[in-house]
Amino acid sequence: METKTFFRKVTLIKENLTQTIDHICSIEQNRILCLESVLMHIDQSIRTLKLMVSEFVFENAADEIYFFKYLKPYFVAEYIYFSSLLNIEILKPKADLRALKKYYDKELLKIKQHQLKYQHFYDYYYRGATYLDHKYFLRKSYDLKMRLPENLYNYDENFTTSHDQYISCFVAYEKLRNYLTKSIKDEAFVQVNDVNINLSWSSSKVGLIELLYGLYLSKTFNHGNIELSQIMRWAEHTFSIELGNYHKTIGEIRARKNSRTKFLSFLADNLDQYFYDKDE
Repeated sequence: METKTFFRKVTLIKENLTQTIDHICSIEQNRILCLESVLMHIDQSIRTLKLMVSEFVFENAADEIYFFKYLKPYFVAEYIYFSSLLNIEILKPKADLRALKKYYDKELLKIKQHQLKYQHFYDYYYRGATYLDHKYFLRKSYDLKMRLPENLYNYDENFTTSHDQYISCFVAYEKLRNYLTKSIKDEAFVQVNDVNINLSWSSSKVGLIELLYGLYLSKTFNHGNIELSQIMRWAEHTFSIELGNYHKTIGEIRARKNSRTKFLSFLADNLDQYFYDKDE
């Protein structure tokens, strides 16, 4: 296989993976299932890429450096990014907004600490330096006098150089930093002004979830520019209630044999009856 053909195939795998990720994120409303599905497709792409590299001989050092510095890191960075998102989604606080912000800030601090730990190479990469590429991005050519990964000997030396993993982390953590920063800003809408009235939800949790999901699908909050999880956290905070696994509840509502909109019908019937009584 010629080098141009090899690079063209890698680019095609990258484009297909990007399209697949976008498609999954657009149709899967369950955040956990979405991230898990994305990770499965990324893993499959990396395995395909690994097989291709094992059967290919680079024509020269420049081509090998280009692959391990600019092409492979995209795939691994996507895996690190979405894997980190999955962990954050699973472990984040569910109701307390202050605790949630503290949690996000802690994750941002981890990213900053990682950058500081590898500041020298971070600067090298983002400044576009190339004078050490022959040591950083060629397989089996690492310099023991340089700072190397602690688990270097666990790597597959046919698919890994001493520093391509660092680039993957840099790219992934930069995306993660943007995500966390945006999430913190997006949470601002749920900050409730101090008032003397405390409202508590006295109907069923299922009813509240049905109502909120209907409002979400109707794009009645922020013109639809909001995640369902944000609406649920707002309701949990406002009404001091724990909604639990609302995705499961929505699935149960959808599976109802009779009226799927039981609570919404209840509201409509009560309002209609009120107006009817007033007209009498």
